[in-house]
Amino acid sequence: MIRIDHTLLSDSERQSLDRDGYVSLGKLLTDGDLERVRSRVDSILNQEADQAGSELFNTKHIKHPKEEGADRLANLPNKGEVFDTLYTQQKLMAAVTHVLGSEIQLSSLNYRAAKPGSGLQKLHVDWKEPVAPGEFKVCNSIWLLDDFSEANGATRVVPGSHLCGRVPGDDMEDTEASHPDQILIEAPAGTVVVFNSHIWHGGTINQTTLPRRAIHSYFCQRDQPQQTDQKKWITQETLDRISEEAKWLLNV
Repeated sequence: MIRIDHTLLSDSERQSLDRDGYVSLGKLLTDGDLERVRSRVDSILNQEADQAGSELFNTKHIKHPKEEGADRLANLPNKGEVFDTLYTQQKLMAAVTHVLGSEIQLSSLNYRAAKPGSGLQKLHVDWKEPVAPGEFKVCNSIWLLDDFSEANGATRVVPGSHLCGRVPGDDMEDTEASHPDQILIEAPAGTVVVFNSHIWHGGTINQTTLPRRAIHSYFCQRDQPQQTDQKKWITQETLDRISEEAKWLLNV
């Protein structure tokens, strides 16, 4: 169990999560933090090459072998101390437990970079079926490693859609199309955005010449299967490094 300081969230931040289904927690990574994370990501991408992200795609939870048009990395808790704060940061914990309650675990910690000319995703939710308001199972966060803008494929969300008890395919013939109520999450690098994973959301097309990079710390209820089975992948080096609170979050 971890201790959560819910006073770290303002009333307006809690209201945004409840009403809109997402909230920006502001810039929680310094410029120095960003450079260290980016550098480590580049190193892993070079090292893993064609196998990058294989821990994510080689699971029964993923229907497609690999996402086209995006670079991916997975299993980041085991790939460097620089990633530890991305799933343990206290304000992040306050926001996630506001959505899911205290019995949570890290489902996965993954990197996704939409390549130039790519990145469009269908509007989707991160759960297998619609849920009633208040019965939420999953919550995600985006750590922006680059500025997010309309030009480079910022994530789109449909505010309030987590409360409708439906999924995009119930209402839309083409879930890749724009939704009349969607907004783009535009914010500077270092920002963290938490969103109820039952909100309708998806990436948009990166129209620039550079990748649009982000890391997702994805949480679920403690009685649900993790996207990345942390017990399977945990290393002794990681166990020796991380705190007891982090071990609890990983459920190892």
